[in-house]
Amino acid sequence: MADMNSPKCPTPQPQPASTQKSTRILIGVTGSVAALKLPLLISELLKIPSLEVQVVTTEHAKHFYNPHEIPVTLYSDTDEWELWKGRTDPVLHIELRRWADIMVVAPLDANTLAKIANGLCDNLLTCIIRAWDLSKPLLFCPAMNTAMWEHPITVRQVEQLKGFGYVEVPCIVKKLVCGDEGRGAMAEVPTIVERVKSILSEWGRLPT
Repeated sequence: MADMNSPKCPTPQPQPASTQKSTRILIGVTGSVAALKLPLLISELLKIPSLEVQVVTTEHAKHFYNPHEIPVTLYSDTDEWELWKGRTDPVLHIELRRWADIMVVAPLDANTLAKIANGLCDNLLTCIIRAWDLSKPLLFCPAMNTAMWEHPITVRQVEQLKGFGYVEVPCIVKKLVCGDEGRGAMAEVPTIVERVKSILSEWGRLPT
């Protein structure tokens, strides 16, 4: 895995001749306990042929997973500021936005949901989303406590994201880590992977 503290930039690399076109997916991970599933999600996505995966993390999300278990490039806020030193340097959130064909935010916590719905962009992840090309798919997988999910403002914010053209992968009912039982858990990893495969199939990039 690349060093999280070193500047990186997703520059295009020459691709070998192949009948299968590569697809680039950017995974965003936020500060929900469901971030524990990030290594599993990456592992399952890497099983899809010709899929390139990179990850962008919020600082709070780092609490829930071991970076050494992530076998792909992992970007965080530090990388944005270490990469840019002057006006001719690349801007990481723009470079990642250009690099990705698809973005999946899994999990999307309540705080980041509120930021995106209101256009805030105060970290690398939310800057990428604010600059996102709306012609490309962006999937979001909410994850939060049941009481937070059932708050009236959550409905409005989810609808706001869907109004932008983003695709919701709905949360599910289960016993949460906090002990509460109800809706709010992130969709299961196989469900998220199947949604990605569905998009690839529509593009003709999923081997049959």
